[in-house]
Amino acid sequence: MRAADLERYLHEHIPLSRALAVCVEQLTPELVRLAAPLAPNLNHRRTAFGGSVASLAILAGWSWLLARLADRSPLPRLVIQEQTVEYLAPIGATFEARCPAPSEAAWRRFVRALDERGRGRLELTAEVLCEGQVAARFRGLYVAIGGAERVAP
Repeated sequence: MRAADLERYLHEHIPLSRALAVCVEQLTPELVRLAAPLAPNLNHRRTAFGGSVASLAILAGWSWLLARLADRSPLPRLVIQEQTVEYLAPIGATFEARCPAPSEAAWRRFVRALDERGRGRLELTAEVLCEGQVAARFRGLYVAIGGAERVAP
């Protein structure tokens, strides 16, 4: 999957990403980096709305997971089960969310659970930055459902 393909997918299948004007800046197996301009994400204080910040972080994790699983057929359903965001500073310009790959051990546990039980859980983290400064930290627990080859007893 290329960055342009992911961006098109997000805008077509998750309308909020289009409303936030999300742009996929980087997509590698090691990192997803999404960006959003301030203008469509303003709050009453002329800084980024907290919901937009959280949404961009959630989308970064979800996008990393989608890209890693894109070759699976059928593609599992991906949902976020829980999330926390720590807001550290107001955001007054374009902002980005960076989601790095989890540890290899965590990834292997996730894939094993998905293959064996048809459901896997994976914790991903992201930082939201504005002008090079960390403005928020995110932790999310994602669940992938389906895609397991089940053998009848």
